[in-house]
Amino acid sequence: MADSAFDITSLTEEQQLALQQFTSVTDSELSAAVPLLQKCQWNAQIAITRFFDGDADTVDPAAEAARAPPPPPPPPQAGRRAETLMDSMSPRASTSRSRGGGPNAAPRVVPTPESQLTQPMPFPFSILLLPFNLTYAIFQRVLGTVSYLFPFLPRLLARFWSGRTSHPSRDAGRRPLNPRDTAARFMREFEEEYSIPHNTLPFHEGGYAQAFDHAKRDLKYLLVVLLSPEHDDTAPFVRETLLSPDFLDFVKEPKNNLVLWGGTVQDAEAYQVASALNVTRFPYACLIVHTPAVSSTSMSRIATSSGPVTAQDLLAKFQTAMQKQSQELEGIRRQGQEQQASRSLRQEQESAYERSLAQDREKARVRREEEAEREKVGREERERGQRRAEAARRVAAWRRWRAQGIASEPGSEVKDAVRISLRLPSGERVVRKFRAEAELEELYAFVECHDLLQDPVEISEKEAPEPEAGYEHKYKFRLVSPMPREVYDLEKGGRIRDRIGRSGNLIVEKIVGEEDEEEEEEGDEGDEGE
Repeated sequence: MADSAFDITSLTEEQQLALQQFTSVTDSELSAAVPLLQKCQWNAQIAITRFFDGDADTVDPAAEAARAPPPPPPPPQAGRRAETLMDSMSPRASTSRSRGGGPNAAPRVVPTPESQLTQPMPFPFSILLLPFNLTYAIFQRVLGTVSYLFPFLPRLLARFWSGRTSHPSRDAGRRPLNPRDTAARFMREFEEEYSIPHNTLPFHEGGYAQAFDHAKRDLKYLLVVLLSPEHDDTAPFVRETLLSPDFLDFVKEPKNNLVLWGGTVQDAEAYQVASALNVTRFPYACLIVHTPAVSSTSMSRIATSSGPVTAQDLLAKFQTAMQKQSQELEGIRRQGQEQQASRSLRQEQESAYERSLAQDREKARVRREEEAEREKVGREERERGQRRAEAARRVAAWRRWRAQGIASEPGSEVKDAVRISLRLPSGERVVRKFRAEAELEELYAFVECHDLLQDPVEISEKEAPEPEAGYEHKYKFRLVSPMPREVYDLEKGGRIRDRIGRSGNLIVEKIVGEEDEEEEEEGDEGDEGE
């Protein structure tokens, strides 16, 4: 189950080949094989040696991989095909396959990269063969032009040379492709060859290794079908067996949990699969599935069929093998479901714990912000109180000082005195005389210090100091004549007699400033709270 955590398609073809060699020998999981191969610079020989020696963690295999000579490239594909098929038909190979009496192991096959299928020719030989290569290229171009002008000649020569009237082999001009494109080409040619609709047989649309991993990860049966167009039994097997209604229902039934993969040995990947499975006769079909009785990661062939066979016999063989293996697979599925359920339960518990922890953190954060806001409000309130107290102290000091400087009311002997009637904000009316030459500021100072002037003894006993340097007193009221309305502000200055005349009735109006507005708003909020 751990193999599904690694994406094999992200590896290069050389790396996939090294991984296939390592896992086929050591039978280890991908999660353990990939890190070791990465340490060994994807050298499968060093990784296998370190795996069985058990010192992969103590010895630095990367250094040895750098010092080790590169492995010799494999022989060409045609030689490998002949050699592998010859070996598979030998008695020694059949004895090694049947050793142990259990199900035959099904290796995971990764296609050999094209770069490793052919060995480059040394440079001196390529210089010596240059004239022959040029002659061959010219001759090939001439033949290509003739075949283009007379398209019937290649077919006639091919029949005369091979003596066959059936479809010719496509090996000569068959271009190697990656596993997914090879599978797409096989399905397209298969459908065109037998004139069937698309997806009549639900072949897997990837390579053999991808289908192998899919079946292993999801505990499904991998049905491998290998065909060889050169065999006379291929066409009857396809039409009478693979395309029979019983077989189509069998492979399309979801309860059977089948992954169908097919290929023709004309392709390199299918040929390598046939070599790995020791196929000696075509058409070939086998059923591969996970066998927990062998090991926790093994994939084995539980049923095989070589040569022509009827659909009933093939289905009977496969269904019997699946019934024998179903109990073990069902136990593994239940175990996986239990593990998944416990994993989901643990994830839900962890998620619930994380949500609870996040809620606690959020509550603590909100609490800290509220405390910080309260501290900020309290600090600002204390600062405003201190500013008000300091401003009130300055105003009080200035009023005591100014009250001592206000001239006394002139007596009756002063004929040109100005008589002023003032109505204070409290509603009290005050009548007082001022000297004609007195400035208008004197009248404002009288209103500002009226409450202090009611106790002249206190003013005379306590000599007030001069205001602090830089202090400028601002009057928070203005004197207004009601009818006609006229404002006597201090900005224009002037004497009382010149501005008001011999007498006047004035109203004291408050000027609402920013501080007064704040005090009024705070007073309103206090009233609402009560």
